[in-house]
Amino acid sequence: MLRLDALTLKQFRALQAVAAQGSLTAAAQAMNQTTPAIHSQIKNLETAIGHPVLTRGPDGGKMVLTAPGQEMLRAAERIEAILSQAGRQLRAISSGRLGHVNLGIVSTAQYSAPRLLMRLMQTCPDIEVSMTVGNRETIVAGLERGTLDLAVMGRPPAEPPLRASPVGPHPHGILLPARHPLAGADGFDPDMLMQETFLMREEGSGSRMLLQRFLDRLTPAHPPRVIELNSNEAIKQGVLCGLGIAMLSLHAAHDELVAGRLVPLRGPGLPMMRHWYVVVPTAMPTPATVTRIAEAISALNGTFLPDAGRGGD
Repeated sequence: MLRLDALTLKQFRALQAVAAQGSLTAAAQAMNQTTPAIHSQIKNLETAIGHPVLTRGPDGGKMVLTAPGQEMLRAAERIEAILSQAGRQLRAISSGRLGHVNLGIVSTAQYSAPRLLMRLMQTCPDIEVSMTVGNRETIVAGLERGTLDLAVMGRPPAEPPLRASPVGPHPHGILLPARHPLAGADGFDPDMLMQETFLMREEGSGSRMLLQRFLDRLTPAHPPRVIELNSNEAIKQGVLCGLGIAMLSLHAAHDELVAGRLVPLRGPGLPMMRHWYVVVPTAMPTPATVTRIAEAISALNGTFLPDAGRGGD
Protein backbone atom coordinates (compact mmCIF):
# COMPACT_ATOMS: atom_id res chain seq x y z
CA MET A 1 0.00 0.00 0.00
CA LEU A 2 1.30 3.43 -0.93
CA ARG A 3 2.17 5.56 2.11
CA LEU A 4 3.38 8.98 0.98
CA ASP A 5 3.54 10.16 4.60
CA ALA A 6 6.31 7.61 5.23
CA LEU A 7 8.64 9.04 2.56
CA THR A 8 11.68 10.99 3.79
CA LEU A 9 14.52 13.02 2.30
CA LYS A 10 17.01 10.45 3.64
CA GLN A 11 15.31 7.74 1.60
CA PHE A 12 15.34 9.84 -1.56
CA ARG A 13 19.00 10.80 -1.10
CA ALA A 14 19.98 7.20 -0.49
CA LEU A 15 18.23 6.24 -3.75
CA GLN A 16 20.00 9.04 -5.63
CA ALA A 17 23.35 7.88 -4.27
CA VAL A 18 22.78 4.24 -5.26
CA ALA A 19 21.58 5.29 -8.72
CA ALA A 20 24.71 7.41 -9.17
CA GLN A 21 27.22 4.95 -7.66
CA GLY A 22 25.76 1.63 -8.76
CA SER A 23 25.93 -0.19 -5.42
CA LEU A 24 24.92 0.16 -1.79
CA THR A 25 28.54 0.04 -0.64
CA ALA A 26 29.69 2.77 -3.04
CA ALA A 27 26.66 4.89 -2.14
CA ALA A 28 27.48 4.52 1.56
CA GLN A 29 31.05 5.64 0.94
CA ALA A 30 29.88 8.64 -1.11
CA MET A 31 27.47 9.69 1.64
CA ASN A 32 29.91 8.91 4.47
CA GLN A 33 27.49 6.38 5.95
CA THR A 34 27.47 2.64 6.57
CA THR A 35 26.15 0.16 4.02
CA PRO A 36 23.45 -1.12 6.46
CA ALA A 37 22.23 2.48 6.89
CA ILE A 38 21.79 2.91 3.13
CA HIS A 39 20.16 -0.53 2.88
CA SER A 40 17.72 0.45 5.63
CA GLN A 41 16.72 3.68 3.85
CA ILE A 42 16.14 1.82 0.58
CA LYS A 43 14.03 -0.83 2.33
CA ASN A 44 11.97 1.85 4.07
CA LEU A 45 11.39 3.55 0.71
CA GLU A 46 10.26 0.27 -0.86
CA THR A 47 7.91 -0.37 2.06
CA ALA A 48 6.43 3.11 1.74
CA ILE A 49 5.63 2.79 -1.98
CA GLY A 50 4.93 -0.94 -2.06
CA HIS A 51 7.38 -1.70 -4.86
CA PRO A 52 11.07 -2.63 -5.19
CA VAL A 53 13.18 0.27 -6.41
CA LEU A 54 16.43 -1.58 -7.18
CA THR A 55 17.41 -4.75 -8.98
CA ARG A 56 20.61 -6.32 -10.23
CA GLY A 57 21.74 -5.32 -13.71
CA PRO A 58 21.88 -7.81 -16.62
CA ASP A 59 25.48 -8.69 -15.78
CA GLY A 60 24.66 -9.27 -12.13
CA GLY A 61 26.91 -6.39 -11.15
CA LYS A 62 25.67 -2.85 -10.64
CA MET A 63 22.32 -2.11 -9.09
CA VAL A 64 19.84 -0.53 -11.51
CA LEU A 65 16.52 1.18 -10.92
CA THR A 66 13.21 -0.54 -11.50
CA ALA A 67 10.39 1.44 -13.15
CA PRO A 68 9.05 2.52 -9.72
CA GLY A 69 12.62 3.35 -8.72
CA GLN A 70 13.04 5.59 -11.77
CA GLU A 71 9.81 7.40 -10.89
CA MET A 72 11.03 7.93 -7.33
CA LEU A 73 14.37 9.19 -8.64
CA ARG A 74 12.58 11.77 -10.80
CA ALA A 75 10.58 12.83 -7.75
CA ALA A 76 13.80 13.10 -5.73
CA GLU A 77 15.37 15.34 -8.39
CA ARG A 78 12.33 17.63 -8.38
CA ILE A 79 12.38 17.83 -4.58
CA GLU A 80 16.09 18.69 -4.59
CA ALA A 81 15.44 21.38 -7.22
CA ILE A 82 12.64 22.90 -5.12
CA LEU A 83 14.84 22.90 -2.01
CA SER A 84 17.68 24.46 -3.98
CA GLN A 85 15.33 27.16 -5.26
CA ALA A 86 14.13 27.81 -1.70
CA GLY A 87 17.74 28.18 -0.58
CA ARG A 88 18.45 30.69 -3.35
CA GLN A 89 15.33 32.63 -2.42
CA LEU A 90 16.35 32.75 1.24
CA ARG A 91 19.86 33.94 0.35
CA ALA A 92 18.37 36.60 -1.93
CA ILE A 93 16.02 37.77 0.85
CA SER A 94 18.95 37.86 3.29
CA SER A 95 20.88 40.08 0.88
CA GLY A 96 17.97 42.51 0.64
CA ARG A 97 16.53 41.27 -2.67
CA LEU A 98 13.02 40.04 -3.34
CA GLY A 99 14.07 36.66 -4.69
CA HIS A 100 16.15 34.66 -7.11
CA VAL A 101 15.36 33.34 -10.61
CA ASN A 102 17.46 30.90 -12.62
CA LEU A 103 17.04 31.67 -16.32
CA GLY A 104 18.09 29.13 -18.94
CA ILE A 105 19.49 30.31 -22.29
CA VAL A 106 20.02 27.99 -25.25
CA SER A 107 23.57 28.26 -26.54
CA THR A 108 22.46 29.86 -29.82
CA ALA A 109 21.12 32.82 -27.80
CA GLN A 110 24.21 33.22 -25.62
CA TYR A 111 25.39 36.14 -27.75
CA SER A 112 22.33 38.11 -26.59
CA ALA A 113 22.46 36.89 -22.98
CA PRO A 114 24.63 39.69 -21.49
CA ARG A 115 22.40 42.37 -23.05
CA LEU A 116 19.28 40.62 -21.76
CA LEU A 117 20.75 40.27 -18.26
CA MET A 118 21.63 43.98 -18.21
CA ARG A 119 18.06 44.90 -19.20
CA LEU A 120 16.61 42.65 -16.50
CA MET A 121 18.87 44.22 -13.88
CA GLN A 122 17.52 47.61 -14.93
CA THR A 123 13.83 46.67 -15.02
CA CYS A 124 13.78 44.24 -12.05
CA PRO A 125 16.63 45.38 -9.77
CA ASP A 126 15.06 43.71 -6.73
CA ILE A 127 15.24 40.22 -8.30
CA GLU A 128 18.54 38.36 -8.54
CA VAL A 129 18.81 36.62 -11.92
CA SER A 130 21.38 33.96 -12.73
CA MET A 131 21.80 32.44 -16.18
CA THR A 132 22.54 28.90 -17.30
CA VAL A 133 23.67 28.47 -20.92
CA GLY A 134 23.37 25.05 -22.55
CA ASN A 135 22.24 23.21 -25.64
CA ARG A 136 18.56 22.56 -26.20
CA GLU A 137 18.64 19.14 -24.51
CA THR A 138 20.29 20.57 -21.38
CA ILE A 139 17.83 23.46 -21.10
CA VAL A 140 14.76 21.24 -21.59
CA ALA A 141 16.10 18.83 -18.95
CA GLY A 142 16.61 21.73 -16.54
CA LEU A 143 13.04 22.91 -17.05
CA GLU A 144 11.75 19.38 -16.50
CA ARG A 145 13.77 18.80 -13.33
CA GLY A 146 13.00 22.23 -11.94
CA THR A 147 16.61 23.42 -11.80
CA LEU A 148 15.64 26.18 -14.26
CA ASP A 149 12.71 28.50 -13.55
CA LEU A 150 12.22 29.65 -17.14
CA ALA A 151 14.16 29.81 -20.39
CA VAL A 152 14.70 31.69 -23.62
CA MET A 153 14.83 29.27 -26.54
CA GLY A 154 13.59 28.55 -30.03
CA ARG A 155 10.82 26.06 -30.78
CA PRO A 156 9.22 25.12 -27.42
CA PRO A 157 9.33 21.39 -26.60
CA ALA A 158 6.22 19.24 -26.19
CA GLU A 159 7.38 18.19 -22.70
CA PRO A 160 7.46 19.33 -19.95
CA PRO A 161 4.19 21.34 -19.93
CA LEU A 162 5.10 24.96 -20.67
CA ARG A 163 3.62 28.38 -21.24
CA ALA A 164 5.43 29.92 -24.22
CA SER A 165 5.36 33.52 -25.46
CA PRO A 166 7.24 34.81 -28.55
CA VAL A 167 9.79 37.50 -27.70
CA GLY A 168 11.36 38.30 -31.06
CA PRO A 169 12.23 37.11 -34.57
CA HIS A 170 14.98 34.54 -35.07
CA PRO A 171 16.28 34.42 -38.65
CA HIS A 172 18.41 31.52 -39.90
CA GLY A 173 20.48 31.48 -43.05
CA ILE A 174 23.07 29.44 -44.92
CA LEU A 175 26.46 31.02 -44.25
CA LEU A 176 29.35 31.10 -46.68
CA PRO A 177 32.95 32.32 -46.41
CA ALA A 178 33.37 35.74 -48.01
CA ARG A 179 35.23 34.43 -51.08
CA HIS A 180 32.84 31.54 -51.79
CA PRO A 181 31.62 31.32 -55.44
CA LEU A 182 28.00 31.64 -54.26
CA ALA A 183 28.67 34.70 -52.09
CA GLY A 184 26.94 37.82 -53.38
CA ALA A 185 24.80 36.04 -55.97
CA ASP A 186 21.06 36.80 -56.03
CA GLY A 187 20.18 33.11 -56.28
CA PHE A 188 21.74 29.67 -56.35
CA ASP A 189 21.80 26.51 -58.41
CA PRO A 190 20.36 23.70 -56.23
CA ASP A 191 22.59 21.08 -57.86
CA MET A 192 25.66 23.21 -57.21
CA LEU A 193 24.58 23.80 -53.61
CA MET A 194 24.14 20.08 -52.98
CA GLN A 195 27.78 19.50 -53.90
CA GLU A 196 28.86 21.50 -50.86
CA THR A 197 29.86 20.03 -47.49
CA PHE A 198 27.43 21.10 -44.78
CA LEU A 199 28.50 21.66 -41.18
CA MET A 200 25.72 20.70 -38.77
CA ARG A 201 24.98 20.72 -35.07
CA GLU A 202 24.04 17.51 -33.23
CA GLU A 203 20.79 15.60 -33.81
CA GLY A 204 17.81 17.43 -32.33
CA SER A 205 19.25 20.93 -32.68
CA GLY A 206 16.97 23.56 -34.20
CA SER A 207 19.44 24.69 -36.88
CA ARG A 208 19.98 21.10 -38.04
CA MET A 209 16.24 20.50 -38.38
CA LEU A 210 15.86 23.73 -40.35
CA LEU A 211 18.69 22.80 -42.70
CA GLN A 212 17.26 19.34 -43.30
CA ARG A 213 13.86 20.89 -44.04
CA PHE A 214 15.45 23.37 -46.45
CA LEU A 215 17.44 20.67 -48.26
CA ASP A 216 14.39 18.42 -48.54
CA ARG A 217 12.67 21.15 -50.55
CA LEU A 218 15.45 20.95 -53.13
CA THR A 219 14.56 17.25 -53.78
CA PRO A 220 18.21 16.19 -54.09
CA ALA A 221 19.07 12.93 -55.83
CA HIS A 222 21.80 12.32 -53.25
CA PRO A 223 22.22 13.80 -49.76
CA PRO A 224 25.15 16.18 -49.35
CA ARG A 225 28.24 15.43 -47.32
CA VAL A 226 27.78 16.32 -43.66
CA ILE A 227 30.27 17.07 -40.88
CA GLU A 228 28.80 17.28 -37.37
CA LEU A 229 30.21 19.84 -34.92
CA ASN A 230 28.92 20.39 -31.40
CA SER A 231 28.95 24.19 -31.09
CA ASN A 232 28.05 27.29 -33.09
CA GLU A 233 31.58 28.64 -32.60
CA ALA A 234 33.11 25.51 -34.10
CA ILE A 235 30.72 25.75 -37.04
CA LYS A 236 31.54 29.42 -37.65
CA GLN A 237 35.27 28.71 -37.55
CA GLY A 238 34.72 25.76 -39.89
CA VAL A 239 32.94 27.97 -42.43
CA LEU A 240 35.60 30.68 -42.12
CA CYS A 241 38.44 28.25 -42.84
CA GLY A 242 36.62 26.66 -45.80
CA LEU A 243 35.70 23.35 -44.18
CA GLY A 244 32.11 23.69 -45.39
CA ILE A 245 29.00 25.87 -45.30
CA ALA A 246 26.28 25.87 -42.65
CA MET A 247 22.73 26.78 -41.69
CA LEU A 248 23.07 28.92 -38.58
CA SER A 249 21.22 31.53 -36.58
CA LEU A 250 21.97 34.98 -38.02
CA HIS A 251 21.97 36.24 -34.43
CA ALA A 252 24.74 33.77 -33.54
CA ALA A 253 26.80 34.96 -36.54
CA HIS A 254 25.94 38.67 -36.21
CA ASP A 255 29.49 39.96 -35.65
CA GLU A 256 30.97 37.93 -38.51
CA LEU A 257 28.19 39.06 -40.87
CA VAL A 258 28.65 42.73 -39.98
CA ALA A 259 32.41 42.43 -40.46
CA GLY A 260 31.89 40.74 -43.85
CA ARG A 261 33.82 37.64 -42.82
CA LEU A 262 30.73 35.52 -43.41
CA VAL A 263 28.15 36.06 -46.16
CA PRO A 264 24.56 34.78 -46.26
CA LEU A 265 23.41 32.71 -49.21
CA ARG A 266 20.63 34.58 -51.02
CA GLY A 267 17.73 32.97 -52.77
CA PRO A 268 14.16 31.66 -52.42
CA GLY A 269 13.21 30.70 -48.87
CA LEU A 270 16.16 32.47 -47.25
CA PRO A 271 16.54 33.55 -44.57
CA MET A 272 14.24 31.11 -42.76
CA MET A 273 12.38 33.06 -40.10
CA ARG A 274 11.62 31.54 -36.72
CA HIS A 275 11.02 33.08 -33.30
CA TRP A 276 12.57 33.22 -29.89
CA TYR A 277 10.28 32.28 -26.99
CA VAL A 278 10.30 32.75 -23.25
CA VAL A 279 8.99 29.52 -21.73
CA VAL A 280 7.79 28.89 -18.17
CA PRO A 281 7.04 25.40 -16.77
CA THR A 282 3.41 24.96 -15.69
CA ALA A 283 3.57 21.62 -13.84
CA MET A 284 3.98 23.53 -10.57
CA PRO A 285 2.63 26.93 -9.45
CA THR A 286 4.75 29.72 -10.90
CA PRO A 287 6.46 31.97 -8.31
CA ALA A 288 5.67 35.67 -8.62
CA THR A 289 9.36 36.45 -9.24
CA VAL A 290 9.44 34.10 -12.24
CA THR A 291 6.27 35.65 -13.65
CA ARG A 292 7.80 39.13 -13.30
CA ILE A 293 10.97 38.13 -15.14
CA ALA A 294 9.01 36.38 -17.90
CA GLU A 295 6.81 39.45 -18.34
CA ALA A 296 9.86 41.73 -18.34
CA ILE A 297 11.48 39.66 -21.10
CA SER A 298 8.27 39.74 -23.16
CA ALA A 299 7.97 43.51 -22.67
CA LEU A 300 11.41 44.02 -24.23
CA ASN A 301 9.91 42.94 -27.60
CA GLY A 302 13.19 41.46 -28.75
CA THR A 303 15.15 44.71 -28.34
CA PHE A 304 17.93 42.76 -26.60
CA LEU A 305 18.47 40.76 -29.80
CA PRO A 306 21.09 41.84 -32.37
CA ASP A 307 20.00 43.47 -35.62
CA ALA A 308 20.21 40.76 -38.25
CA GLY A 309 19.36 43.18 -41.05
CA ARG A 310 22.60 42.39 -42.84
CA GLY A 311 21.72 38.71 -42.86
CA GLY A 312 19.91 38.91 -46.18
CA ASP A 313 16.41 39.54 -47.49
